Amino acid sequence: MDRTEVKAKGWQRIKILLHEETFGFHPRLIALNTVAGFLPRRHAVQTRARLFSLAGFRIGERTKIASPPKINGGDALFSNLVVGNDCSIDVDCVFDLEERLTIGDRVTIGPGVMILTSTHELDIREHRAGAVRRSPVHIGDGAWLGARCTIVPGVTVGAGAVVNPGSVVNKDVVAHTRVGGIPATQLEVLEGAESAPK
Repeated sequence: MDRTEVKAKGWQRIKILLHEETFGFHPRLIALNTVAGFLPRRHAVQTRARLFSLAGFRIGERTKIASPPKINGGDALFSNLVVGNDCSIDVDCVFDLEERLTIGDRVTIGPGVMILTSTHELDIREHRAGAVRRSPVHIGDGAWLGARCTIVPGVTVGAGAVVNPGSVVNKDVVAHTRVGGIPATQLEVLEGAESAPK
């Protein structure tokens, strides 16, 4: 192997290392969080939502964001969050945007809600967290996610559904039902279920 080949391989290693070390680094997101962080929590909620729109996220009209959610994700981070009109996102939420997170109109997201779009495959006993698996999450129109609930990858929360505080939702939630627990199970059918489209 001549010196040119050695040099080329060295640069390839440096390029791979830089990519690994900077994956998920988003200067625009850092700038957004810095500016939005100056706004007092639970105040200037529509201004904060407008800042998220200006940064490149799709945020609907009259949506309110009480404090910047903790956001992580890969290269498509800014296109992976779609929030409808008239939504309310409370403080200390976590949005994993490795895959698309779609939030419908009039959705209320309580404080500390965690919505995940990625997890790991189960791997060998020496290292159980294997390859990353990504699945989109959809929150239907008018749904209400209670404080500190967790929505796992691939879940659809139906329109008008309610997730009780602290619940872990690991399967789809039927429209106009209330679920709760770990894992979340259906607790009641809510008004409007009869007229919901099937």
